[in-house]
Amino acid sequence: MKTELDHLAELAGQGRISRRDFLGRTAALGVSAALATTLAGKAFAQTPVKGGTLKAGLQGGESTNSLDPALNLSQVTFSFGKLWGEYLVRLTPDNKLVNLIAEDIGASKDAKTWTIKIRDGIEFHNGKTVGAEDVAATIERHADEKSKSGALGILKNIKGVKASGKEVIFTLGDADADFPYLMADYHLVIQPNGGKDNPNAGISAGPYKVTVNQPGVRHGGERFANYWRGDKAGHADQVEIVVINDATARLAALQGGQVHMINRVEPKVVDLVKRIPGVTIENVSGKGYYPFNMFCDTAPFDNNDLRMALKLAMDREEMLTKILRGYGSVGNDFPINEAYPLFTAIEQRKFDPEKAAALYKKSGHSGSILLRTSDVAFPGAVDAAQLYQQSAAKAGIKIEIKREPGDGYWSEVWNKQPFSLSYWGGRATQDQMYSTGYVSTADWNDTRFKRPEFDKMLFAARGELDQAKRKAIYHDMAVLMRDEGGLIVPFFNQFIDAAATNKISGFAKSPIGEMMDGYALAECWLNA
Repeated sequence: MKTELDHLAELAGQGRISRRDFLGRTAALGVSAALATTLAGKAFAQTPVKGGTLKAGLQGGESTNSLDPALNLSQVTFSFGKLWGEYLVRLTPDNKLVNLIAEDIGASKDAKTWTIKIRDGIEFHNGKTVGAEDVAATIERHADEKSKSGALGILKNIKGVKASGKEVIFTLGDADADFPYLMADYHLVIQPNGGKDNPNAGISAGPYKVTVNQPGVRHGGERFANYWRGDKAGHADQVEIVVINDATARLAALQGGQVHMINRVEPKVVDLVKRIPGVTIENVSGKGYYPFNMFCDTAPFDNNDLRMALKLAMDREEMLTKILRGYGSVGNDFPINEAYPLFTAIEQRKFDPEKAAALYKKSGHSGSILLRTSDVAFPGAVDAAQLYQQSAAKAGIKIEIKREPGDGYWSEVWNKQPFSLSYWGGRATQDQMYSTGYVSTADWNDTRFKRPEFDKMLFAARGELDQAKRKAIYHDMAVLMRDEGGLIVPFFNQFIDAAATNKISGFAKSPIGEMMDGYALAECWLNA
């Protein structure tokens, strides 16, 4: 029987039999249905199948969403952008860079001048060939102070962009050894003329052309026939994202076969999902974290004694156990963990209600503190706020919780209100993480942490080529943020997706981000 199974696996790997035939013939050999399904998954895993409509049910869509990649904010726009958009480079699951539109990247000895050669023969959806001018215009648009781009913070160091033939030349103000990693930011979709003419057109050079764009409802695309990596992505004829912000409805859609994959499985139901026939939990640790954000420049959070009291009033171990059910790790009030190569551990903050009470009294504040949360902030965010309310009460701190609606949370609450729950997916490097959310000039500085000495350390680390010295600077930055910032990080999360692996193949876990770092619909395929 082993020989026959090997033969069937070989035929499947060569695409010479369908999945249905494989399952039928293994059943005839007396193989159990469960084992046959597992063997089929392995046999067909490396054989992409073209055709059909692949669907995902995702949390993180709002009626205010835009196709302008500069404004990509939550999970739906993030994933949809990976379907129609193409980038200069891409991060692999092991945090390495792979060139896409960029054919070659080189730097001057002082790491202040970077040259990116643009690959020949890549076509936009409108038939135009991608050129160096389009790349230069894209970066110029996102680096413009008026753009409101989520990538604005990481592009501040660019002082000049020039297209020359097939190359784009970047001139930086300070040396930056990690500059190519910045180009993997998910906002930096390369568009015709950089999107300056119409940023909402949804035109790039990705595997799918936009066919449906109903913000807060659904988004869809059809395979782009001239996609330059057609053997690697764009396997389904059609792809569709259905916005399902309710966790129960999302799981029901997967179980009922309306979608093939979902994001944001709540940790409390993981064991239940594992028992659903044909469905696999795809969980992976990474750089993502679920923060409580305080505005350092807004009363009462402009008082560091109060901020420290609120940090010490959180029971992180309890939060990890009860909210994430262990699918994560304890946080320490700065946005970096061991997933970053230059991470240095510092003393772990502990729950200390007595010290929190003393600092709260010292701050002079009285009355309740308003905390805003929503189901869409992160899985279990409402429960997390309530659990925090209970631990803070032990320090004599009264937390008032306001549960906000999901539609509009990211546009009207996050980065707008002084104390709220949020999520971050992490970034390729420490420099990029700090530059995106914590440098003084960052548009996404959602704690309003603006410290000149912190900025100075960040710029010094960016240009430091000695890795030991660079690591030491990052350590000092972490201590400063942990002790004086407006960030409370109870835990770093695992990304927990679920896929109907009896119906699809190709799902590969990525610690970079959920849904295969947004590429799941582009790179998975329907089983024959």
